[in-house]
Amino acid sequence: MATLSDVARRAGVSPATASRVINGSSKPVTDELRERVLRAVAELQYVPNAHAQLLARPQRTAVGVIVHDVSDSYFAEVTRGLQRVAGAQGRLLMICNSYRDPDRELEYVELLRGQQVAAIILAGSGYHDAAFTRLLNEKLTAYEATGGRVAVIGRHEHSGDAVMPDNRTGGWLLGAELCRLGHRAIGVVAGPEVLTTTTDRLAGLRAALAEHGRDLPERRIRYAEFDRDGGVAATGDLLDAEPGITAIVALNDTMAIGALAALRARSVAVPREVTVTGFDDMPIARDVTPALTTVRLPLVEMGVRAMSLALDAGGPAPRVEVLPAELVRRDSAGPVR
Repeated sequence: MATLSDVARRAGVSPATASRVINGSSKPVTDELRERVLRAVAELQYVPNAHAQLLARPQRTAVGVIVHDVSDSYFAEVTRGLQRVAGAQGRLLMICNSYRDPDRELEYVELLRGQQVAAIILAGSGYHDAAFTRLLNEKLTAYEATGGRVAVIGRHEHSGDAVMPDNRTGGWLLGAELCRLGHRAIGVVAGPEVLTTTTDRLAGLRAALAEHGRDLPERRIRYAEFDRDGGVAATGDLLDAEPGITAIVALNDTMAIGALAALRARSVAVPREVTVTGFDDMPIARDVTPALTTVRLPLVEMGVRAMSLALDAGGPAPRVEVLPAELVRRDSAGPVR
């Protein structure tokens, strides 16, 4: 692999001159020297050393993003928004999958600090874990003290810029819709209980049911992983324990798809026998059969806003932007039989 010295020697210039041309330095270089250096770069197929450039530049260029799982459609959509802003500003996006492992999340914060990224964005739910939250805040505060920027998506205990999907209102919208349709025996297929996203969505659902004189006993809630297999397992367990339920609220669309699969395996008609609703409005929600009634969150816009906050060092802090939830009615929800 060609080095900077090789380029300088081929162009007949000093390594300092070659570096100024390659790195876009503001120091003047004649057109003739610039052409010689660029021609040498092309001939030698020279690729600059990213680590050396990082040390040489006064401005940090990379942004670190910690997500729970980018293969999850929720985080894939959020990442599209993050990438849109990062790409427009010439930023390198470094994506880290924590797989909902708090220890791994702490490790990634340290690794990203070591890489001297310009900003760290936490794009997954917060945790109901006081010890973890304290450690995370200590690491983020230390990073900010060195000039780094932090933004979060969702409810975290870190005091700083945040983009908040209105999960509680989304849960309330689903509860109100099911009450309008006459449902009383409602079950919930929920994500991990330790996640703030789970508890916020559940709180909104409970509030709507209470307003309509209905309750949601714990025996009708099943917690599982926020994925399709978790939805299948939780739905099967719920149906065995509560055979009289007429509606299932899945707290994300991926779990809802698992719920549909579990009901189909038992020859239970949706929505004639059991209504199913989701949350998030993933692109696939309109394509499953029956199409999924769900809550739409502006996931791409959440990524756009979080990256914009992270890269805007001039605004007052902390800034909190709440993005709205919207009920989307499709075929998977119907009146109680």
